[in-house]
Amino acid sequence: MAETAPPLSPRAADDKRPPRAADNGHRAPEPRRAAAPSREPLWRHALGEQLRSLRHDRGETLVETAGRAGVSPQYLSEVERGIKEPSSEMIAAVGGALGVSLVDLTLAVSENLRSTRPVGRSTPVCHAAFALAA
Repeated sequence: MAETAPPLSPRAADDKRPPRAADNGHRAPEPRRAAAPSREPLWRHALGEQLRSLRHDRGETLVETAGRAGVSPQYLSEVERGIKEPSSEMIAAVGGALGVSLVDLTLAVSENLRSTRPVGRSTPVCHAAFALAA
């Protein structure tokens, strides 16, 4: 079996190339990549924004709202930032602590998602759920 040399790291490969005379040893900056196309926000992000907005409208701290909801302030913060994917029971508890029903909260999040939908997209992105239901 033939032995192969370990691959060179990108930095080592660059160091072995002679500099071009025109750039005086400095490489040209990398070209900028085009911005990624806008994507629909995730449910958890839209929910978190709605919960934070409701809490701020009431002038409450994370500690106050979390205490009434029966969750930790850290957990509520993670939900508001869209890091955690809360269960429906947790959403109902936090919504209740903010004086909003689960139905009203769901409708508000849905309306926010509808208003932020990327232009030109009128159909769901994923059709897999429909295929499973058939």
